[in-house]
Amino acid sequence: MSVKITSLFKQADPSCDGVGSPGSQSVSGDPDDGAAAGGFNRLARFGSAILSGTALSGLATAALAQQSATAEATRLFSSTEVVVSSVVLGALGAALLSAVWLVRQRGNMEAETQEMRSALSDAQQRISKYEALIADKNRRIVIWEGGASKPEFLGQLPAETGAPQQDRDFLAFGRWLRSLSAGELEKSIELLRSEARTFDMIVETNRDEILEVQGRVSGGKAFVRFIALNNLRAELAELKIERERLAGSISLFHSLLDAIEQPVWRRDHQGKLSWVNHAYGDAVEAPTPDQAIEEGREFLGTIAREKIKAAATPASPFHDRISTVVHGNRTMFDVVDVVVPGGSAGMAIDVSEAEAVREELKRTLRSHAETLDHLATPVAIFDGDRRLQFYNQAFAQLWGLSLPFLDSRPDNSELLDKLRSEGKLPEQLNWRSWKETALSVYRSPDTQTDLWHLPNGQTLRVIATAHPQGGATWVFENLTEQVSLETRYNTLVKVQGETIDHLSEGVAVFGPDGRIRLSNPAFRALWGITADEAKPNTHIKAIEAACAPSYDKPDGWRRFGQMLTNFDDERPSLQGTFELYSGLVLDYAVTPLPNAQTMFTFVDMTASARAERALKEKNEALRKADEIKNDFVQHVSYELRSPLTNIIGFTDLLKTPGIGPLNERQSEYIDHISTSSSVLLTIVNDILDLATVDAGIMQLHYSELAIDDLLDDVAMQIADRLHENGVTLAITAPAGLGTIVADQQRLKQILIKLLTNATNFAPEGSAITLNCWRTPNDVFFSVTDRGPGIPEEILKNVFNRFSSSAKGGKRSGAGLGLSIVESFVNLHHGDVTIDSQPGQGTTVTCRVPSAAGKTHSVAAE
Repeated sequence: MSVKITSLFKQADPSCDGVGSPGSQSVSGDPDDGAAAGGFNRLARFGSAILSGTALSGLATAALAQQSATAEATRLFSSTEVVVSSVVLGALGAALLSAVWLVRQRGNMEAETQEMRSALSDAQQRISKYEALIADKNRRIVIWEGGASKPEFLGQLPAETGAPQQDRDFLAFGRWLRSLSAGELEKSIELLRSEARTFDMIVETNRDEILEVQGRVSGGKAFVRFIALNNLRAELAELKIERERLAGSISLFHSLLDAIEQPVWRRDHQGKLSWVNHAYGDAVEAPTPDQAIEEGREFLGTIAREKIKAAATPASPFHDRISTVVHGNRTMFDVVDVVVPGGSAGMAIDVSEAEAVREELKRTLRSHAETLDHLATPVAIFDGDRRLQFYNQAFAQLWGLSLPFLDSRPDNSELLDKLRSEGKLPEQLNWRSWKETALSVYRSPDTQTDLWHLPNGQTLRVIATAHPQGGATWVFENLTEQVSLETRYNTLVKVQGETIDHLSEGVAVFGPDGRIRLSNPAFRALWGITADEAKPNTHIKAIEAACAPSYDKPDGWRRFGQMLTNFDDERPSLQGTFELYSGLVLDYAVTPLPNAQTMFTFVDMTASARAERALKEKNEALRKADEIKNDFVQHVSYELRSPLTNIIGFTDLLKTPGIGPLNERQSEYIDHISTSSSVLLTIVNDILDLATVDAGIMQLHYSELAIDDLLDDVAMQIADRLHENGVTLAITAPAGLGTIVADQQRLKQILIKLLTNATNFAPEGSAITLNCWRTPNDVFFSVTDRGPGIPEEILKNVFNRFSSSAKGGKRSGAGLGLSIVESFVNLHHGDVTIDSQPGQGTTVTCRVPSAAGKTHSVAAE
């Protein structure tokens, strides 16, 4: 080792290779060699001290000794060389020491690196294992770093638990957990994150699955683990939840039983008290329920307990009334005791007050029964089973039922059926439905009222009221007289109201307070006011203001108001007339009525006044027309009728054999003279009739005519004309047409004019039809021919006078026939229609009212 170190020195300082050289020798001969040697020795000792404790310290000491010996022996090296060599040797030693230390540190670092790699590998394996465990479908972990950071989710829960698979939906616990579980979990997580309070709990999902939730804090992080339990753990969790529910229910029932006023107790299988409520402790005068249990204070006597023990079974609980002493008073209790395998439980309800009330009720019912029995109103009471419980004498008399039947307590339905079978109830279209409606009172909380109109003419108001404890009371109020009076009163009021409303006179009734009670439409129309302005309870001052635009003079409403509002004992009548600003002339009358009411009537005399003036003017005109008519009729009668009558008379005389025989030409001339004279007389008569109608002096003499006789008479008078023209007449009329009230002469004239006109236009050999029928108010006559018809341009003028068309006719006339027909039909308040088509004939129809508004003699207007 020393050789190695020397070689190192030599490598560090090449001058050492010159030992024994001349250079060396020249140096050693320096006078300062002693000092150099002393310095080298001190350096050597210093290096030895520095390298002490190491392997180099021995080498340095040996080198120093060798060098000292060499120096002393040979004195070959100078002190400077020795110092330099020592420094070099020290540096080399330090470098060697550092190299050795670095080698050792490198080895240590490689060993530590290997260990760290091995540990990292193990950690990665553990992480993979844990991740595999966490990724299991039976658990899920939520991790919060701290503060408001977003949570991290690991793993999933089974789908059957109903837990959302999405991270954002998982923390919405209220959506997939039961509300109670969700609330408790959210509160626990909040405490975990804010106060690092760990928790373990069981929660239920909405699908009735059980989850175990664990909350932990580690490394500044909050962990919440959701674990889907396996079958055994789930059953255990369910049992735990059920146990908590049962414990809560028991606690709730205990609290409820402690709050009620009825004593409640529970006994074990040996019959000893195991729990009582506060009411029990108070009943046995114990300070607390626990003390009552400890001291064994019994609420019921020994005999009562033995009775309960002997009678109560699991299948049949004990239920009876037992008397016991509470606070020094004998009290009646309704006791219920239930036996179960682990013991029994009982409750006692104080019924002393109820018993007292029941007795009082019985006494009250007896008193009411006696009172109802003396009432004139029929009353029947039915119990909860709908059986007759009570009836009074009026009820038995009303329906005439035997006492044995009523005493048999019949059912309400049975009673109604019996009354129906005896014909004492009103007949119904649907008896079953009516009876069910009547009996529905037992199911209704409200009183039912109905009216029964009995077959014997009585009217009953039936009032049925259900009892709170079951049953019903039926009251039958006889309203026969009341209904009759009310009906007559309502009818009278309605008739009076309708009468007043339809009067042409204005009527208004005022009360003693000056307010209007009623008014009719005529009153409002005369004064030009609305129904709202004249509504009941309107004061006469308001009526005066509303009527002021029509009349506001002092003798009008101002005077009426003073009459109504004065304090005179006597209310005088008043009559008068005034003319409104509108020109209406009103006659008024003020009439006092009973009950201090006053009636005002107003009659419109405007039309009468105008009619009076018109009548005077018309009377004067009629008088003059009558004079002219008389002169005209006298003149025409003398100037036309007399000569024509003479001509016709002489013509007929010449036809008689007594005058002498006539040759053929003379007979033909005589026939022409007779025919022309008759036609001229007919025209003159028609003109006179139309003149009379136009003058308004035509007199219609109404009488009751048999329609069948009228038709026969017309047929006989028209027979010659029909034969002469070669046509036939067919009369179509149903049997039993009855009578008609009309002017016989004018009605016959109407039919003859129509038949004559049809005969003139009917083809030879054809038939004319006369149809007659009637309706309830009118009689219709229709004449139809098969002639050439009337063109449309002529049809609209056929009723005009002197309008005739000889086209297609056998004879030409003056054109007055249809005009006279229309005038006479109109005088009878009827009408005429004509229907004609060219080439298809003509039909003329007359409608004559059968009897409406006619008198025996009426002047035509």
